[in-house]
Amino acid sequence: MPLDNNFNELVAFLTVARERSFTRAAAKLGVSQSALSQTVRGLEEKLGLRLLTRTTRSVSPTQAGERLLERVGPRFEEIQFEIAALSEMRERPAGTIRITAGEHPAISVLAPALARFLPDHPDINVEVIVDYGLTDIVAERYDAGIRLGEHLAKDMIAVRIGPEICMAVVGAPSYFEHHPRPDIPQDLTAHNCINMRLPTHGTIYPWEFEKDGRELRVRVEGQTVFNNIAMRIGAVLDGLGLAYMPEDQVQSIEDGRLIRILEDWCQPFPGYHLYYPNRRHASPAFTLFVDALRYRGK
Repeated sequence: MPLDNNFNELVAFLTVARERSFTRAAAKLGVSQSALSQTVRGLEEKLGLRLLTRTTRSVSPTQAGERLLERVGPRFEEIQFEIAALSEMRERPAGTIRITAGEHPAISVLAPALARFLPDHPDINVEVIVDYGLTDIVAERYDAGIRLGEHLAKDMIAVRIGPEICMAVVGAPSYFEHHPRPDIPQDLTAHNCINMRLPTHGTIYPWEFEKDGRELRVRVEGQTVFNNIAMRIGAVLDGLGLAYMPEDQVQSIEDGRLIRILEDWCQPFPGYHLYYPNRRHASPAFTLFVDALRYRGK
């Protein structure tokens, strides 16, 4: 039986198959779950084939669904790309740009850039997903990601978007009333340290130091582990332990609320870069966005 000319049913199926969820697919398409389910069932009835296996907990393509996803999915992506390219030939660049970034670059680099960029480009939308993991931006369908310069894949285009970064080890005066100040990084192993767990490998992030060409990675221990900046700053201000933070995020050291230690072991290192796959036809909106983020020095 021929398909409807507008291909809405195919788009609905492809979205559910990729997301493995009617809930997420419905949110992405901006429709209700019931309407989406009815649309997919309509396609299955027209084809006379079951395309999805549904349970109360999961959705997965059948063998026929996998074939349709693998054969037809890439062609629909090409069609969508070309339609988007045509729409962006308007006088004002438009479109949505999806970015994945860690919390610190999102706060320190991306947010200020968006405050300058977006008011001048009302037809451009930017979606930022904060994630500490090493996200595969191609598989997750992001336009770009932000990482430190030393962690970039070689097959990506990288654009520097920020200055060098320096870390800082800090503690509250109340903490040092009961604990001696460390003289060298190895002394940290005897202290209560506020840690962060890496989501990619599930390990505790080791604190990295360098002095006179000597590099050290110290695995510290403590009572607290957090995955966001605000809670780590709050814990160190409360005197719960020592924190290893980006220098710009602990400006409260200036009013005496925090004391910085081991400063001579905290050397600057390459800052954040925007990275994205090599594209022959980057959209005008994305090109403008990249140029707005490009770091031009002081």
